[in-house]
Amino acid sequence: MDKFEMYIEIRGMLNQKYSISTIARKLNISRNTVYKYIRKSPEEMAEWTASTMTRSKKLDKHKDLILYWLREYPDLTAAQVQDWLKEKFPEFKVGESTVRSYVRGLREDYEIPKETSSRDYQAIPDPPMGEQIQVDFGFKTVKNQYGKPVKLMFIVFVLAHSRYKYIEYQNRPFTTNDVVAAHRNAFQAFGGVSKEILYDQDRLMVVSENEGDILLTEEFQQFVNEIKFEVKLCRKADPESKGKVENAVKFIKNNFMNNRVFKNIDSWNEQSQKWLKRTGNGKIHNGTKRRPTDVFLVEKQHM
Repeated sequence: MDKFEMYIEIRGMLNQKYSISTIARKLNISRNTVYKYIRKSPEEMAEWTASTMTRSKKLDKHKDLILYWLREYPDLTAAQVQDWLKEKFPEFKVGESTVRSYVRGLREDYEIPKETSSRDYQAIPDPPMGEQIQVDFGFKTVKNQYGKPVKLMFIVFVLAHSRYKYIEYQNRPFTTNDVVAAHRNAFQAFGGVSKEILYDQDRLMVVSENEGDILLTEEFQQFVNEIKFEVKLCRKADPESKGKVENAVKFIKNNFMNNRVFKNIDSWNEQSQKWLKRTGNGKIHNGTKRRPTDVFLVEKQHM
């Protein structure tokens, strides 16, 4: 039965003095779904059903695939569903709000628990265009095609104004040589280098800091001398000072890496670059309300 027929059935059973639990059991739906239906008036239900039918024309052809993903990966977010559909079907054009509503409906109808996640929070004002890049490392254990765990390390660069990102992954620990090479690739992707770059006190780059005096590793100091940018370190008592890149690390783990199957490192980096274009830099940012790639087109002229 469709949603409106379900609504009529529930109303009829209520008139017959059936309990909520009995209705849920007889109709094979959750008690929360019953409550959701009975809170609506017939007019509201008709409008909701009409809007759902319009929305379903766009996504019903992918329903079985989405259901499979949600059941296989219970922590999958609607944003990931949208990204995976774009990855699998390049012509896919359905907006995030429509996908989110559709996924929410499937979770309710098929009783697949909804996972919640925190929103990005930006505590520090944006620096001027081209002034700062923030850099951080991350790691996450994923599974390969044989179900075996693989620990992946990555370095991410974020232009602090536009939130435009660049990422490189390795399936082994980074060396200072790797870090320098990743910087060169990031600068090429950005079309230049910012006035300053903000880091944690990572041993691959920093030996020590004492009252503002920063001692870099020899190899990284040579690189800084060559490129000529200012090194700034995140203040330990002020973690929000590089919150933009920390939010990016969380976004990468939760959207790109989560539930993705690893084949080899080259394929993974290739998939990552496509994800950056499609979602990492192509999706409207929660904080700026703009697409990083759009702002970047202007910001790179300031580098």
